[in-house]
Amino acid sequence: MPLPQHVPITVAYRGGHPENIHHGSVAVVNAHGELLASVGDVVSPLFTRSALKPFQAMPLIAQAADRYALSDADVALLCASHSGEPMHVERAAALLAKIGAGESSLACGSHVPFFFGVNGVTPEPGARFNRLHHNCSGKHTGMLLLAHALGAPHAGYLDPAHAVQQQIAASVSHFSGVPVDQLVRGTDGCSAPNYALPLRSLAHAFARLTLEEPDPVYGHAPQRIARAMSRHPELVSGQGRNDLALMRAGRGDWVSKVGADGVQVLASFSRGIAIAAKVSDGLLPPLMVAFVSALEQLGWLDGESRAALSSLIPPPLKNAAGIEVGEMRAVLELQRS
Repeated sequence: MPLPQHVPITVAYRGGHPENIHHGSVAVVNAHGELLASVGDVVSPLFTRSALKPFQAMPLIAQAADRYALSDADVALLCASHSGEPMHVERAAALLAKIGAGESSLACGSHVPFFFGVNGVTPEPGARFNRLHHNCSGKHTGMLLLAHALGAPHAGYLDPAHAVQQQIAASVSHFSGVPVDQLVRGTDGCSAPNYALPLRSLAHAFARLTLEEPDPVYGHAPQRIARAMSRHPELVSGQGRNDLALMRAGRGDWVSKVGADGVQVLASFSRGIAIAAKVSDGLLPPLMVAFVSALEQLGWLDGESRAALSSLIPPPLKNAAGIEVGEMRAVLELQRS
């Protein structure tokens, strides 16, 4: 299988000389699927990871949001890669309780909450964490709610042949434009099926979330999901995280979603345009440097948003003696279509 043809998008310089070169690609697409600008490879399928979550939640929101009395905050959590803070854990548990399920029903596994590593905090001695603390517990809770709504078994809800995953595959296909039988499937870090999409298709899917008119298949669910995420970025993300910073910088106009191993997508409601990016080495700092540069090149930033995003840009590199020895800079240049 041919490798994606990524190009340099971010470079770490030492003494003004390039040291580490981070390759990647960016696609800018409107809600009609038109490629407006790009750099690198926007047609090779790339795993979307957690950037797919709005479309994994889509069937549930379209069919059963009212049945389960889901608030905007609930919807945001269903699309989250959260930090395992109390507000995330408690809401996931409350949602599971709606269907008589609990933490043991989740098939995502467990890990130390992101909150600690991101914010440089050490867990208290003896602290214990469970599946509700997993960053994908909201997504898995949504899948269980969908299984319940469909009258399907909770057990095996991650099996690609399960009714839940069949509906999710149809959602991904519908919004990305990639036929179901052409979707490239893998297994995500949380054990759920995940799909590789061209960046162009991923950006198109997110741009469609900004449309005002109801979707012919999913009705108002796309707008409901996107607005809920934008209104509750703290539930989608967490303290010190990039999606929280991006959506706050957008001041209600942006919905964004990160994906593991170097994926970031953001859509603007007012413009009906989305940006999808991938850094090939999967590292978040060079991805954010390139992504902020892409926003700048598109003219989407002002002084307030630049200040809000400053935390995403790594400071100058210093050695153990405190001497400044280098910096990371974006080198991508978006090519208008």
